[in-house]
Amino acid sequence: MSPTVFREGGFRFYFFSREETRIHVHVQAQNGEAKFWLEPAIELAQSIGLSSHEINEARRLVQEHENDIRSAWHTHFPR
Repeated sequence: MSPTVFREGGFRFYFFSREETRIHVHVQAQNGEAKFWLEPAIELAQSIGLSSHEINEARRLVQEHENDIRSAWHTHFPR
C-alpha cells in the first residue's frame, strides 16, 4: 500500500506502508523519483532520474508541506 499524501507541481508525494520507521516521504515525477528524510532535518536520501531542478522543486514542496506530511505519517503509522 502506498498512500498519497498530496500532489502538486507534477509530483506525487507518498509513503510505502512497509518501510523503515524514520519519517520520510517518497516523491514521484514523470521522469523519476526521490526520497526525502524529514528527521533530523529535511534531506535528500536518494534520487533516480530527476534533474537538479526537479529535486530542488520537490525539496521546496516537502519544506512547504512538512507539517502535512508529518501529520499524515502519524495518522498512517500510529505508534
